[in-house]
Amino acid sequence: MTATDLPAKPYRNTAFDASINNPSAYASTLDDSFAAIDWQASWLCHLNQLGYISKSISQLRGLKNDPAQTEKLEHTPDIIAKVLNTALQKHADALQQSLPQTKPALNNQAQTLKFVSQNELPEGEAYERFIGTTGNIPTRDNLHDLFNGSIWLTFPKTKALLNYYHMLEIKEQGIGASRGRVRDTITVFDENGAILVTAESSIGKALVDFDWQESLVAPRDKWDEPKQLNKQAQAAVYIFGHALLEKLLHPRKALCAHSIVINVTQDFFTLSLSERINHLDQKVADYMDALLSEPDVSPRKLSPLPILGVPHYWAENVQPSFYEDSQVFRSGRRSQS
Repeated sequence: MTATDLPAKPYRNTAFDASINNPSAYASTLDDSFAAIDWQASWLCHLNQLGYISKSISQLRGLKNDPAQTEKLEHTPDIIAKVLNTALQKHADALQQSLPQTKPALNNQAQTLKFVSQNELPEGEAYERFIGTTGNIPTRDNLHDLFNGSIWLTFPKTKALLNYYHMLEIKEQGIGASRGRVRDTITVFDENGAILVTAESSIGKALVDFDWQESLVAPRDKWDEPKQLNKQAQAAVYIFGHALLEKLLHPRKALCAHSIVINVTQDFFTLSLSERINHLDQKVADYMDALLSEPDVSPRKLSPLPILGVPHYWAENVQPSFYEDSQVFRSGRRSQS
């Protein structure tokens, strides 16, 4: 076994682990926007280490808002990176696996993932190239980067695959005003993507064909409930886009995801949530690998999905009339056989 074959040395931040167990030792740099997170929202249920992350953020925000603690607290920068690194290690420990890595590209070796300060990104360095060559994910103390990091935690193989294609395209096309069709497709899915998983192919086909009645309304009893998994379910949606998660802090009926359809067997729905997501990560990575290799790839290959129309995501969609809004549930631009 060569040195490069050895498992990555686990990343641990002992001081920060202690701060979460005794959070009065630190102050949060988090602003009031974090108060808008509804940790019980259906579209967050699939995120790995959600319990730990929500508890950590809530504790740190609570200390910030406690006047009695103000003089005792020490300012801690890069709090989101620290929370995410601890969550990353906790998840690896739970799976008894090493930390996830990048997908090697352009003669670079696989690098172990780690969340770092935004300040570590060198001036002029492409964000994606920096991740691919170092494994370091620049992270700011804001909602956008919290959700981005949460998706890295949940779908590390897919995120690494997308970053790999970014690196290939940057090498070939450089950095310019236009990203090109491959990087445009990656960006749209990365920011605004959703994954429809189904054991009933007609549901996926109906979604692609903009047939909202046959995808979301008529088969409602076949859809999984995020907060109470159903082994007999045949369809579920898991959000991939971190910007979409941020938009959902203020839900609007018109919010629309760009989705892909992953067909599975019924056995998928008998798995625990963590087993589902682990299995799905590889499936989505394989799907996106094939999609991004197509010569005519473009964001139009992603299917629009009004996200609050997903059964059990939003209380109002229990009424069939919810789907009669033609400004949201529009007729399709295409029909695929």
